[in-house]
Amino acid sequence: MPSRAQIEAAAARLAPHIRHTPVLPLHPDELGCPATLKLEFLQHTGSFKARGAFNTLLTAAIPAAGVAAASGGNHGAAVAYAAQRLGHAAAIFVPASAPATKLDRIRSYGATVTIQGQAYLDALAACQAHQAATGAMGIHAYDQDSVLAGQGTIGREFETDAPDLTHILVAVGGGGLIGGIAAWYAGSGTEIVAVEPIACPTLHAALAAGHPVPVTVGGHAADSLGAGIAGALTLGIALATGMHSVLVPDTAIREAQDWLWTRLRIVSEPGGAAALAALRCGAWTPPPNARVGILLCGANTDAIRVSF
Repeated sequence: MPSRAQIEAAAARLAPHIRHTPVLPLHPDELGCPATLKLEFLQHTGSFKARGAFNTLLTAAIPAAGVAAASGGNHGAAVAYAAQRLGHAAAIFVPASAPATKLDRIRSYGATVTIQGQAYLDALAACQAHQAATGAMGIHAYDQDSVLAGQGTIGREFETDAPDLTHILVAVGGGGLIGGIAAWYAGSGTEIVAVEPIACPTLHAALAAGHPVPVTVGGHAADSLGAGIAGALTLGIALATGMHSVLVPDTAIREAQDWLWTRLRIVSEPGGAAALAALRCGAWTPPPNARVGILLCGANTDAIRVSF
């Protein structure tokens, strides 16, 4: 797993390029326990993904053919944005399920967009074929050391701004986000809890099998959490740190989106609200005296889609 020193180095490298996103402490009455939200959806491109994208681009020799990435939407937007800022061409491959909002954002950063297949793994295969044909450098959405180190800077910020947390709830797709955060907190005593939709149980299935296994994905949060298979790097971190995964239904994710808008006027995409859903619906119950951190990781959706 990335070391704290590697994550510290990534934080210094990323400082000119990303936002240190704020935290929002909540009164215990609001969620039934002391809780702090990290508002990572305020990051450039509307999700945490900019961290891993910039860290990869800033630590690699970029070929003339530029970079390529497969994505359900958020990773593609982050790679496109970072590439544009650093002067590189970007080719992004997405499945047909990618929302128009995310496709528009990717294109706004000057990247070419190719729609391939119905699922993330279809887009990944097309991206890899493009890399082989052109020499473009691939930036994996979650199973790459530099990506995990970049995402780990979220953990560093969270610990700085909310140093007394006992548990942190993190949504999981392929696992790059939770892998980086868990690497930062490894050995600290803070427990990192994986939250996955019932319809996208990639890490849950991998933990049960002891190795990454393909799963069928669908449901409300598939565009951001529907990786189809957990990353080997994150699975190793999860096994090493004793991480466990809880599953939430789509109804709970929708309710969490509604709660964020009604109570806090926060617009969240489904994947961004999944971690909160685990606490709201009881899929995860805080132990006595828990001080809980909840990562709100993305907000790339149309406002009309959260008009409840």
